[in-house]
Amino acid sequence: MSTFMSRNDLLLLIGFTIAVLTMPLWLAPFGAGYPDLLNRFAIFAIFAIGFNILFGLTGYLSFGHAAFFGVGSYAAVWSFKLLSMDALPALLFAVVISALFALLIGFLSLRRSGIYFSILTLAFAQMSYNLAYSVLTPITNGETGLQLTLRDPRVLDNALFEAGPGLPSPTLLGMPLQGFEAFYFCAALLIVAFFLAQRISGSPFGMMLKGIKSNQTRMHYTGFNTRPYTLAAFVISGMYAGLAGGMLAIVDPLVGAERMQWTASGEVVLMTILGGAGTLLGPVIGAWLIKYFENIFSAINDVILARFWSFLPDGVSDAMVQITSKFVGDGWFLTLGLVFVLIVIFLPGGVMEGVRRIADQFRPSRRSGRPANQARPHPRPAE
Repeated sequence: MSTFMSRNDLLLLIGFTIAVLTMPLWLAPFGAGYPDLLNRFAIFAIFAIGFNILFGLTGYLSFGHAAFFGVGSYAAVWSFKLLSMDALPALLFAVVISALFALLIGFLSLRRSGIYFSILTLAFAQMSYNLAYSVLTPITNGETGLQLTLRDPRVLDNALFEAGPGLPSPTLLGMPLQGFEAFYFCAALLIVAFFLAQRISGSPFGMMLKGIKSNQTRMHYTGFNTRPYTLAAFVISGMYAGLAGGMLAIVDPLVGAERMQWTASGEVVLMTILGGAGTLLGPVIGAWLIKYFENIFSAINDVILARFWSFLPDGVSDAMVQITSKFVGDGWFLTLGLVFVLIVIFLPGGVMEGVRRIADQFRPSRRSGRPANQARPHPRPAE
């Protein structure tokens, strides 16, 4: 992977870094500036970025990435229970275990492509969910969920520190990870994950993945073996999912099998398509939009709606409350579905396609009707 970064890539990384680090400020007016939601913005953005490496670059649609997400969460909590409450060993453990699991699942699933690959990944994910829910209860604690207890050995912490009263909380080199400290830790990991995805996308390896997506059959006919590249993309994507799962275990140490359900896999697919598959910023924007809908729109009730429509006459206000209540609260999925339908119909490339269309309107090449780098034709001299 080349160490050289183009000017546009560097500006994109700087802009993304500033946007992520200032999220508590510019999201506060939208009611999303509190740490718990900001953590989820960062965590699921990493999940979507990793999924985009497989789906957006390579074209392989996986319906089983929640399995790696859940495995990462379980691995992180076991690190807390057995070793230390420090976040770094937990995340390392989560990434390594998820990578090994993704290597196994990818080796088997990538024997097929297209819809057969998608069905295989879905089947493996459901098998993983059922194993976690009912079969591997000594490891996962079944439907109750895996959680911290006072009886956990935590050999490293107990050897170095005196145990305090009550359940411990995750730390980073001794610093408690709570509130905005936890957010900025998640934000730093998001920036690093985005940078690595940016470098992968622009590297020869990334170009090879894009070639596989464009026409894998032609690459086979030229004698090129695409299997190692698709397997590497699958494993890297699984590592991103495991990292995100480990981060969620840091901010929410109670881990249940629901993190491995097929609905969680479908959610990351929706995030990527909504924002724009194959783009760098698209999956991040898609993750933020869906988590915003899930946490903000679902919390709106009739009292809030009545206050919002109070400027209207009484009869009209009551009618508007009745209509809009179907799209918030428990019905927020209806709003999300309508947004998704509108984007698929009018912006098949996701939100980023809309951004590109707007940007194209302000480019000089569009206004002049000629590419900016195309020279004006010189008149032919008279013969």
